[in-house]
Amino acid sequence: MTNEQIYQIGLTMINGVGDILARHLLQSLGNAEAVFTEKQALLEKIPGIGSKLAAEIKRPEVLKRAEKEGAFIEKNHISPYFFTEDNYPKRLRECPDAPILFYFKGNTDLNAQRIISVVGTRNATEYGKELTEALLRDLAITIPNLLVVSGLAYGIDICAHQNALKNQLPTVAVLAHGLDRIYPQYHRNTAIQMLEQGGLLTDFPSGTEPDRPNFLCRNRIIAGLSDCTIVVESAKKGGSLVTADIAFSYGRDVYCFPGRAYDRQSEGCNDLIRENKAGLITNAKDLLSALCWDTHSNTAPIQTELSFFNTEPENEENPILKILQKEERIHINQLALALNMPIQQLSTLLFELEINGKIKAIPGNVYKLA
Repeated sequence: MTNEQIYQIGLTMINGVGDILARHLLQSLGNAEAVFTEKQALLEKIPGIGSKLAAEIKRPEVLKRAEKEGAFIEKNHISPYFFTEDNYPKRLRECPDAPILFYFKGNTDLNAQRIISVVGTRNATEYGKELTEALLRDLAITIPNLLVVSGLAYGIDICAHQNALKNQLPTVAVLAHGLDRIYPQYHRNTAIQMLEQGGLLTDFPSGTEPDRPNFLCRNRIIAGLSDCTIVVESAKKGGSLVTADIAFSYGRDVYCFPGRAYDRQSEGCNDLIRENKAGLITNAKDLLSALCWDTHSNTAPIQTELSFFNTEPENEENPILKILQKEERIHINQLALALNMPIQQLSTLLFELEINGKIKAIPGNVYKLA
């Protein structure tokens, strides 16, 4: 454990300094060590700090706690991932509220080529469990190195982890407590298996209890680590819907399995689809198609000829405009699915059309003709 790592851990131990403010301190002072060695009078002048937080930073107990945590993670072979370091997951780094530091114990690449998050209700029905099992079984056939992320909770979460393991897919659980415990205790054996085929991740230090607010906090990591979030089954309210909303706010894809109109355990999924916050899928094939993941080769998909997707105003054959002529308004996820195009590429084309005055964006990633 290096001195710099102790300072990095210490940055997360300061009362009143969260991830966003910690990032601001790093930008102002250069590195974690400088935060603790800078004079208090100068710390007070940094916007957002002031005398109270400057005094908190200078409290000796902060680095003592960091040293204790450093000894714990070193003894238990846990790896700290700091925001400014190269090994920090690139997808998570893009998120505005990404943890400045998190702890990981396991054996997998958090920058895997393809990562999905699978979440859902704790009160899963047989319908939800069967959907999860079929989804991961079929994805494992076409994408054998797919990384599956979830939260180790009862219901859909544990079903996702166990079926990932069953199909030899690496799987990571994002926890709402420190790595000195497993909650729920009933899932301990699955968690141990995951250390060899995935891992356990948290931004909470040892000694942290699995309190309710922590579960909501950890959902941002579940959403941020992956290319897309899949809600298998959810009631009207629930943590999986929070994860879906966070993923949507990050500009990540969200997909849901629909349920019967009067099925209370599917109300949340149906609402996400109705509100155009999620694309509708019924199987792994739908998901692969929506994400435009080429499963027939390891090479990047060949870009569609620019002339076909020319967004100049005079181009009447533009396929985006053709679809919008038929649909009064359409969500970007549905448009990407119809065009078989990655959302990132589609966003650029939509922006050009918007600049040219051909289309108009509506709140919620919905578009219509101008």
